[in-house]
Amino acid sequence: MTLAADLDTYLEHLRSERQVSLHTLDGYRRDLLKALQFCERCQIEEWAQLDSSRLRQLVAELHRKGQSSRSLARLLSAVRGLYAHLNRIGRCSSDPSSDLSAPKGERRLPRALDADRAMQLLDGGVEEDFIARRDQAILELFYSSGLRLSELVSLNLTQLDLASGLVQVIGKGNKARVLPVGRKAVAAIQAWLPLRAAVGPQDDALFVGRQGRRLGARAVQQRVSQAGVRELGQHLHPHMLRHSFASHMLESSQDLRAVQELLGHADIATTQVYTHLDFQHLAKVYDSAHPRAKRRDTEE
Repeated sequence: MTLAADLDTYLEHLRSERQVSLHTLDGYRRDLLKALQFCERCQIEEWAQLDSSRLRQLVAELHRKGQSSRSLARLLSAVRGLYAHLNRIGRCSSDPSSDLSAPKGERRLPRALDADRAMQLLDGGVEEDFIARRDQAILELFYSSGLRLSELVSLNLTQLDLASGLVQVIGKGNKARVLPVGRKAVAAIQAWLPLRAAVGPQDDALFVGRQGRRLGARAVQQRVSQAGVRELGQHLHPHMLRHSFASHMLESSQDLRAVQELLGHADIATTQVYTHLDFQHLAKVYDSAHPRAKRRDTEE
């Protein structure tokens, strides 16, 4: 059998036996065609002849052409799947991808609004209508409490305690945490709730559309984006508001652990990267706060 015939057999296996979606199948086909074309250029006639050094050469070549780390990891995953199938049916006895991993990509950090821009976004005049009041409450709550988009759209009215200025959210891993809601956000939500009640919500969702149905993530993204263009003349998305919340809290408090708890990060390293926290600042805090952490002799 040829390289192409083996590949067709594997794709048919994915389609008929594994019953993967058409989207997944197309992804496998695109990635594995790159490997097939590389083999043909190298005059490799069977998949068993492709070794780790040659496959590493392909990955390096694609990386130089601008393929992202995520795309290369997906390609290697597709190759592993192919070789698992070929080994199972006796066409190969090894896997050249077994010891390879994609190059680590640069971790891109989201941009943050500075405090003045955040105030400009939130302090514009709000019209007395359904959409304007709802959108203002959404923006205020994002910035006030640092919610993820998924946390905001799943929020129910019963999770709010406006009298105490608190909201309970369900984060990643189905973990609940209680967050403070600032005075401005409380006022914005209070102004929104009568308009919400007037449309007859279909469930307990805090944020609904004119038909009373819970707002989805895409709708919230669009409303936030429109507010950014209207008030700031720039692109704006929910994660930028969460990042602005974290950055401003950290700048004011310098309390990394508190910000970690507010964001719902399981690992403080995530918070450290997320907030652009300078390592030298961390080192100074460590030196000054830990009773056995002094790394320099202060009695010189």
